[in-house]
Amino acid sequence: MKKLIILFLVTVSVWSINAQELSSPDGDLKMKFSLIENGSPAYQLFFKDKLVIKSSKLGLELVNDKKSLLDDFTIADSEVDSYNQTWKPVWGEVSEITNHYNELAITLQQNETDRIMIVRFRLFNDGLGFRYEFPQQKNLTYFTIKEEHTQFAMTGDHTAFWIPGDYDSQEYDYTESKLSEIRGLFDKALTDNASQEQFSKTGVQTALMMKTDEDLYINLHEAALIDYSLMNLNLDDQKFVFESWLTPDAQGNKGYLQAPCTSPWRTIMVSDKAEDILASPMILNLNEPCKIEDTSWIKPMKYVGVWWEMITGKSSWSYTNDFPAVKLGETDYENATPNGTHGATTEHVKEYIDFAAKHGFDGVLVEGWNEGWEDWFGQSKDYVFDFVTPYPDFDVEEIHEYAKSKGVKMIMHHETSSAVRNYERHLDTAYQFMKKYDYPAVKSGYVGDILPRGEHHYSQWIVNHYQYAVEKAAQYQIMVNAHEAVRPTGICRTYPNLIGNESARGTEFQAFGGSKPNHVTVLPFTRLLGGPMDYTPGIFEMDISKLNPNNNSHVNATIANQLALYVTMYSPLQMAADLPENYNRFPDAFQFIKDVAVDWDDSNYIEAEPGRYITIARKAKGTNDWFVGNVNGVEKRTSEISLDFLEQGKKYKATIYADAKNAHYKTNPQAYSITTKKVTHKSKLKLESAPGGGYAISIIEIK
Repeated sequence: MKKLIILFLVTVSVWSINAQELSSPDGDLKMKFSLIENGSPAYQLFFKDKLVIKSSKLGLELVNDKKSLLDDFTIADSEVDSYNQTWKPVWGEVSEITNHYNELAITLQQNETDRIMIVRFRLFNDGLGFRYEFPQQKNLTYFTIKEEHTQFAMTGDHTAFWIPGDYDSQEYDYTESKLSEIRGLFDKALTDNASQEQFSKTGVQTALMMKTDEDLYINLHEAALIDYSLMNLNLDDQKFVFESWLTPDAQGNKGYLQAPCTSPWRTIMVSDKAEDILASPMILNLNEPCKIEDTSWIKPMKYVGVWWEMITGKSSWSYTNDFPAVKLGETDYENATPNGTHGATTEHVKEYIDFAAKHGFDGVLVEGWNEGWEDWFGQSKDYVFDFVTPYPDFDVEEIHEYAKSKGVKMIMHHETSSAVRNYERHLDTAYQFMKKYDYPAVKSGYVGDILPRGEHHYSQWIVNHYQYAVEKAAQYQIMVNAHEAVRPTGICRTYPNLIGNESARGTEFQAFGGSKPNHVTVLPFTRLLGGPMDYTPGIFEMDISKLNPNNNSHVNATIANQLALYVTMYSPLQMAADLPENYNRFPDAFQFIKDVAVDWDDSNYIEAEPGRYITIARKAKGTNDWFVGNVNGVEKRTSEISLDFLEQGKKYKATIYADAKNAHYKTNPQAYSITTKKVTHKSKLKLESAPGGGYAISIIEIK
């Protein structure tokens, strides 16, 4: 009997030393940490007592190091903490965000090397975040990552909404399948892009959205990607275990670290309600608070621009067809023959400025205004743009004065052609040029393979470049909207001048053959979790051949769907992307784009199902007015919503922009109806959404 008691005491002691538990503030989530065989760190995650993540290993494999940070650990210390505060974003989906979590920091000591690695867990009501931390120490200073081996072991063959894992592109349509089907569908999920490289037939990207057979929603992503390589996920499709797969550099290494340092947070959102995933602020909460002291110059914008006409092939970015190749400072543009298709001419831009002023838009974007577009792409060309020298038909001074007289701001465009070194050489000069001519925001682009050659869009060095450009822009009080850059991971909390990103398959692909009609019912569950997307919605003419007879693409959406995107695809920077003449054809529908806000005090996630439908209501900043958006997938659907989010005792006028009875994204996309009615918080609405359709509602307080 005495031996049994001693054995029991030893067992309890070992558990208390080698295992720890952490619960979320509401108790629904529970994380268990333990050291398993050979001293390998591992964790499990439970939701409402159901296992969500099976025992999953943690650690990093190092380059040219006889002892990686994978095993042989003992727990040297553990600390628990809790945090519950609110903070106010500079712009956002809500005016105030609660940051409430319980924390467990496990200090691990490696026996053979005496190295220290801390694994810090933060458990929120909506999910788990954890990261690796490397304090300053004698036996671990500079080290190179061969691979991070963070596992996410699934409990079954879940349904996933995924895009192929890639070092250079996120511009794919989403595939819905079981985890076991990814390998067989991988090649079909690939589409051509200007720069792309995959690593595995079971590799996928984050944010990865999944749904279990028990109707549990799980999302895997990362937060605060700073000085580190982007994380893809590689699936063991026999065991259903995802493992981190970092983006390599030109030498094949996956990160160069110097202690003290930390990894990004690895995140797991879990809920039995899809709407909770959309509403989660966890990614933002895992980032540092705002580092910009004066944020008064950071202002959400709604804009139009000289862009869609080039995307569709109606106009050109380049000024002339005279030269097979050009050299900045040497090519004689003054004596060149204009090609007659150039979009960025002084007179044409003035037309956009007039349109913006007439309809209350804040800004006008112009692409193709600067010298170098004749041979900008695919030539591995370093000195491709200088970002300050206009074509002969673009008068910077005249446009500046004209826009100023109309109360419209110009938005700069910096396409880098992925010549990163060239861009950094010119950044100060380019930003100074913007300040001189009063451009408050820049749309940057990184099309094509990265220079230096062999680097990838999402490797550590290039990730650091994107961050450098944003921080440098903040010094000049400039807002950044980066396209083809690394996907956002909540850094807009720390640097809210990062007001927009593309980093996914945007509207432009509707002119490159089209996107799936349910694409916009997946993006808010994936790409948008890390930050807003400059999706460039608002297309009213779906038949692209009417703009360019040589382009037979079709925009797979109805007009009502396009209106709804201004609510469902959150961004403080929203473009009315179509041509002015198409808006003039449908002025009643265009009214919603003119009215809808771009900054919000509150958001209500009414109903959602990834790949099927999303309905969101948002309250415009500083008002009592609400806007509702619904986007629908490929099946016709009836949506029934309550307006109980409206203030009690108030009356409102609702203007409903809905699909017509016979609307269809392919056969009848421009069929819509507009109705008005008085509503209160007791009102309920029943609306039909067409395939690839939806509805948009403006709800204005009656005073």
